[in-house]
Amino acid sequence: MKIVIAPDSFKESLTAKQVCTAIETGFKRVFPDAMYCSLPVADGGEGTVQSLVDATQGEIVEITVTGPLGTPVQAFYGLLGDNSQTAAIEMAAASGLHHVPVELRDPKKTSSYGTGELIKAALDQGVKKIIIGLGGSATNDGGIGMLSALGIMFTDANNNKIETNGAGLQHIKSINIDALDPRLKECEIMVACDVDNPLCGELGASHVFGPQKGATKEDIEYLDKSLKHYGECIKQQFNIDVLKQAGAGAAGGMGAALLAFTGAQLKPGIELVLEAVQLKQYMQDTNLVLTGEGRIDDQTIYGKTPMGVAKIAKQFNIPVIGVAGSLGKNHQAVYDCGIDAVFAAIPGAMSLQQAFADANHNLENLAENIAQIWSLKLK
Repeated sequence: MKIVIAPDSFKESLTAKQVCTAIETGFKRVFPDAMYCSLPVADGGEGTVQSLVDATQGEIVEITVTGPLGTPVQAFYGLLGDNSQTAAIEMAAASGLHHVPVELRDPKKTSSYGTGELIKAALDQGVKKIIIGLGGSATNDGGIGMLSALGIMFTDANNNKIETNGAGLQHIKSINIDALDPRLKECEIMVACDVDNPLCGELGASHVFGPQKGATKEDIEYLDKSLKHYGECIKQQFNIDVLKQAGAGAAGGMGAALLAFTGAQLKPGIELVLEAVQLKQYMQDTNLVLTGEGRIDDQTIYGKTPMGVAKIAKQFNIPVIGVAGSLGKNHQAVYDCGIDAVFAAIPGAMSLQQAFADANHNLENLAENIAQIWSLKLK
């Protein structure tokens, strides 16, 4: 019997790899001789780099980069162990909101420069493909900080360099790409992006994501006009209309920068990750698939890990069981999307702190119980 285990992490308690191990441990109590294929995965958000590294036996590379406020921060990227010269980057690692104290959050001042430094560091390793996860950013700079780190120069009407942050956008007069890192032309850039927000307008980067980054109502209008000016500059100089491209507003306009200047492709995060770990190849001759995340509820069906895994499993008519720390509102929605049954690991009433502390033990026991049920099917 062959069992594929492909879960996301259980946030604040277990990494995706630890979830795999716990499920396998529990199942082995009932099926010690089964073949187990563990693939830690993620949906493109926090934990994606770690999941890709774990699934491919790669490595995490830690470096110091420029944080959103211009001060040094510790960040990381992943080198996948699949011999494909692939790197994985989470924008939040260098330019995330967690790097900015609440009282200092101001998207007019924050810059994505550190994300560009991560990309440059990955290129220095000789990679030919980079997967970038957008999400959790502290910036609304249209990606000009990132582009500046990669060699693009932004100047004002007096030919002076502008500040590469949200406030600098309105001063852009000229964009010089002569020094853009030439290695980008030889590198495939894939962007995990689960939003289709445009660059500007009521559904744009500033209006939708600005408030969580510290933007006031006045800031939102200011930044929205600045991003529009930025988009118009790109169209005028390069005949690329990022103002109309879906996803351009992702991560404070980082989507626009990647689309316009790196030839990036934007795809749903879970699709990118499952392609990278080659989940389809593991489905051959599989009898059962186990997937899951910290909470399965009515939001799970919107591009989360369990749905991506189930979609592939159903192409092979394989039963899928979902496991979670807890089950939330309308979790039954997943039954119409490829998951055949779901189970919660928490065995009884307990505090959230206790649930986190006992997560591994509870998940092992849950997996054993599921295996016992599965054994009835085989009798």
